[in-house]
Amino acid sequence: MWSRKQKHFLLKFFSLFSIVRGYNILIIVIAQYLTSIFILAPDLPVRQVLLDVNLLMLVLASSSAIASGYIINSFYDSEKDLINRPQKTMLDKLVSQHTKLSAYFILNFLSVIFASYVSFRAVLFFSIYIFALWFYSHKLKKYPFIGNITAAILAVIPFFAIFIHYSNFDLVIFGHATFLFLLISMRELVKDLENITGDLALGYRTIPVVYGEKVSKQMLSALILLTLVPTILLITKFSEEIGYMDFYFFGSIAALGVFMIILWNSKKKIHYVVLHNTLKFIIVAGVFSIVLIHPSLILSRFA
Repeated sequence: MWSRKQKHFLLKFFSLFSIVRGYNILIIVIAQYLTSIFILAPDLPVRQVLLDVNLLMLVLASSSAIASGYIINSFYDSEKDLINRPQKTMLDKLVSQHTKLSAYFILNFLSVIFASYVSFRAVLFFSIYIFALWFYSHKLKKYPFIGNITAAILAVIPFFAIFIHYSNFDLVIFGHATFLFLLISMRELVKDLENITGDLALGYRTIPVVYGEKVSKQMLSALILLTLVPTILLITKFSEEIGYMDFYFFGSIAALGVFMIILWNSKKKIHYVVLHNTLKFIIVAGVFSIVLIHPSLILSRFA
């Protein structure tokens, strides 16, 4: 039987896991490794990539920095989350603000330590990244446009550390990065629509608060159309480089078409939650679809 202390410790663990969005970090780690194996270093044996200690350190540095970013975001947004997500906030409140700050500084320290194994440039890169995450949570996220753009950039930046590591800057990589950037920009705007009640109450000047829901929907529609640009380029001009991943991009076009129909019929928070989860599904599906670039090599390259 579990004792009361053990149960309390377990609840605190799940609370902290919820705060740092452990499931999101796991997806990012998988995405970084799949990107390394199938896009950035396709000529190297899988085993060599998996055993690359410098890559592991960069992934750990990224994960620690991202986790700390989620913590500081939760720290500043505690009042807003109490309005927008009361049930999740009650779980998160099992971890005190003091504990959150302690974990925040420990994770940032670990991120720099992991980066120091690679190079001084990596330390500088992640130090700037950590500062940018804090500045976004403290100031930038409260403002329209700049907050959304910054959030999308910060979500993509960890992958650039991997690009630099492999010194691979092919145009196809920027096609993938642009597609991801636009999807994340859409997700951030949908989150603003989903959280408009708390943003209004606490004076956050997000796009839906300042310009209204109709303009936000028009901007989302424009982003969907913009997403077609890298999608079509990847399917047509880089068909050899993306392999069978073109099936994913065709599916994404169809999913975004359905997304737009639901968007213009959305009026309640639950509708925006559905749209948010749809975009998350498209992003996560994209991560696992990377293996479609060279499906015949998945097993053979482990040899």
